[in-house]
Amino acid sequence: MKHRISDLSRRQFLERFSSAFLGVTLAPQTLQAGTQSSGKARSVICLYLRGGLSHVDTFDPKPGTPEMAGVKAIATSADGIQISEWFPRMAAQMHRVTLVRSMTSTLGIHELGAYTAHTSYFMTPTLRHPGLSSWAVKQLGSHNRLLPGNILINGSPQHPGCGYLESHFAPLPVSNPGNGLQDSSLPAGLAADEFERRSQIAQALGNRFLAQTRHRDAAAYLKMREEAAALMKSEDLKAFDIGQESEATREAYGSSIFGKGCLLARRLVESGVRFVEVEDQNNWDTHNDQIESMKKMTPSTDQAMAALLADLGQRGLLDSTLVMMITEFGRTPKINPATAGRGHHPGVFTWWLAGAGIKSGTVYGESDPTGERVARNPVTMADFNATVAHAMGLDIAHTEHSPSGRPFTVADKGKPVLELFA
Repeated sequence: MKHRISDLSRRQFLERFSSAFLGVTLAPQTLQAGTQSSGKARSVICLYLRGGLSHVDTFDPKPGTPEMAGVKAIATSADGIQISEWFPRMAAQMHRVTLVRSMTSTLGIHELGAYTAHTSYFMTPTLRHPGLSSWAVKQLGSHNRLLPGNILINGSPQHPGCGYLESHFAPLPVSNPGNGLQDSSLPAGLAADEFERRSQIAQALGNRFLAQTRHRDAAAYLKMREEAAALMKSEDLKAFDIGQESEATREAYGSSIFGKGCLLARRLVESGVRFVEVEDQNNWDTHNDQIESMKKMTPSTDQAMAALLADLGQRGLLDSTLVMMITEFGRTPKINPATAGRGHHPGVFTWWLAGAGIKSGTVYGESDPTGERVARNPVTMADFNATVAHAMGLDIAHTEHSPSGRPFTVADKGKPVLELFA
């Protein structure tokens, strides 16, 4: 029997005990760490616009050029800054934002671009690197003792998760932000005392298994089970229920998955979650029919992002919450006449930041007059992530080692762009 148990995968082992004895599904949870952040960003909300967002059609327009294909640039609440007419609500929030219009990469493939955007590292076949969110909870922990510190809303399989770090640093996935945290209540017919009895049995068996293995994930999964059980009995679960918001607030964010995800993200950081990523439901991979695609996709995304910034600002949360918008790459300034769409373009694109000590209502870097390449102050994905890490108070020189002993730091060779801070 001992041999059979030791041959089970550790994840499978603990999932079976969770299901058989507790009647619940395991979900990744964070550990409380003792390290305290010295940065202003108490929490981070990452808005991921999957597919490669066109910069000239959004936050780096080129007014009057053929590249705009008739799309206009509009004034914003930030003096001298224009963005595309597709984002009128964000235009009213630009006084809170710093646009980084000189992002640049060499990765024009979705999977590779998404991986580096999240990890700062190039994808390799032999190692999976941690995402920035996992680095954050590894060094800083969560502000809330019971809530996980790392949550991924509407995430895709491309997300790197916790990489080689311990499993409890992986993001907790929330597939539908409108349905709260699934598998978080006691199964029907299971009394609290029976649940406690099963918890004690699972704890005893888990400790026995842990004593027989040196694999670090065995302890991680046992800790995850303990924290999942504690969360199920906690009032903090209400943080996942956007139905507790007023009708006016829910309407402000909109009915899209992204809108609900942004509202949930606000509730989570308000409750002490360290890092929340929300992936847009739209696919910005606009190889065909660029103009028609933008007409369909931009209203819900514009509404959700603008509502989030306004809500955080009104509640005083923007002082301690850093909001970042990322994508894999930009898109070609010239529209393909055969497809009426734009191709992949990693040479230059735009990401943005808002809150937590970042300058507001400004632009950093510049693309050339047609949006083809960087004209001034290039910023890599690693530099941008190092900037976010610096804002959070992470030690970007701290080294973690992979299971094979290779040393890594939070943002590879990236350097914080200190000019972005107020």
